[in-house]
This record gives sequence, structure tokens and C-alpha cells, in this order.
Amino acid sequence: MFALDSRLQQDTLTIGDFPLCRLLLSNDANYPWFILVPRRDDISELFQLDVADQQQLWQETTALAELLKDLFDADKMNVATLGNVVSQMHMHVIVRKRDDAAWPAPVWGKHPARPYSAEQVATIRERLRLVLTEHFTFLEG
Repeated sequence: MFALDSRLQQDTLTIGDFPLCRLLLSNDANYPWFILVPRRDDISELFQLDVADQQQLWQETTALAELLKDLFDADKMNVATLGNVVSQMHMHVIVRKRDDAAWPAPVWGKHPARPYSAEQVATIRERLRLVLTEHFTFLEG
């Protein structure tokens, strides 16, 4: 049974599910920072997913990145798997703008996280509802 790593639970807000991945929003209003987590047990590395899941993960990642680039008018999209702190396999999809808090450096550890307000989260959810219309289920939480 799929269980989200406790660190991801602590640091993110649940948005919903693609066919393979749970979509999370990092609770850091410095950047629109999303995380995809394949709903598979005991996976810490991309290569541990079977080929079909690898392809599905890439499809979900690229589709999300394209939507976010347009939705947030990104100058650059950062897409990465690291897992140095959280070993559960997850993909970061981060909207970057030339005027964001860390530009042009990576976002990790650059500035303290600035939690979203309930109003900001509601606005992001509503914006996503307009573009995530196929093969996506919104969840509360």
C-alpha cells in the first residue's frame, strides 16, 4: 500500500493524483514548487520503476512542466530527482523566474521556506483545476 514519506507529508500540500503519481505542492511560497511521487512501494530510484512506470512518470512530468510553464509564465522549469534527504522516489517540478528569491541559483537551502496562506493555496488549486482536466483527480488535504 502506498504511503507518503513523513518528510513529504510535513513539507507539502496534497493536490491530487495522476494515473501514477501523487501531485504535491511544496509549502514554500517563494516558488511554485511541485513534487510528483509515484504511488509505488519501496522505490527510491528512477531505475527501480518498471519500464511502463518510467514512461508514465516521464509523461506526467513533462505534461505538468508544460502546463506550469504557461500557467505561471516561467522563465525556466527545473525538473529533478535527488532524494538525498527524502529517499522515497519523487520528481521536483519547479517554476523559476528571473526575479524569484534564488535566481539563478538552485532553490534548495537558498532561503527559508515561506508557507502559503490558505488563500494562496486556494488560488493555486483553482488555477490548476482549469488546466488539469484529463486523467487527474483532485484530493483535499
